[in-house]
Amino acid sequence: MDRFWEESVARQPALFDGPAVACIAVEDAGAELVLSWARVTYRYRALRRLDTCSWLPASVFVTVLQPVEDGGLIIGRSSGSTASPGRWALPGGSAEPPGEGETLDLAALRRHAAQELVEEIGVVADPQDMAVWGVTRGEFGNVGVHFLAPPAPAALVLKHHEALAEAEVARGTGPELDQLAVVRTEQDVTGLGHYADFLPQVVTRYTAERTLRTG
Repeated sequence: MDRFWEESVARQPALFDGPAVACIAVEDAGAELVLSWARVTYRYRALRRLDTCSWLPASVFVTVLQPVEDGGLIIGRSSGSTASPGRWALPGGSAEPPGEGETLDLAALRRHAAQELVEEIGVVADPQDMAVWGVTRGEFGNVGVHFLAPPAPAALVLKHHEALAEAEVARGTGPELDQLAVVRTEQDVTGLGHYADFLPQVVTRYTAERTLRTG
């Protein structure tokens, strides 16, 4: 694991071995979905490269569906300084373990999602205004908890992201998302090339639900 991690860092120096949450079990408890988790660091993901490994760490992450007023969703392309350069996804990121005496619960994930929204596209949203929208499970068993933010004008979102990107460049870092786009259909997503595995199904379901509401 350590050797694979060091090789990854050599290829992508921006990688860091920060704290992360690994999902070790998912239980459907009727009206609730219960996730069991463990504290790990990012280097544990290198275990996925070992064919003989009996346990592959599944990530827990949050995303935000940021609707725009004409019905689309905002997605972003990861910059070259991230772990997945060029990949399109919703604003979001890996969950982090709670601090001493704190709990990793739905409220904590909601706050984390709001933080990711402002850090990645510059849009400020009250965590209490973001509704739990859905949960996906993808490659390696990764669990995504998705939140729905209030709608905003597309031009305003793009303006916030532009200002955020300029500030990050001035600090000598650069934005996590180097480009934003508005998608409305699965074809919009698949036409982009490299995208997160959950993205087509999320966009398809969101569009279908919106059609039912407005149709």
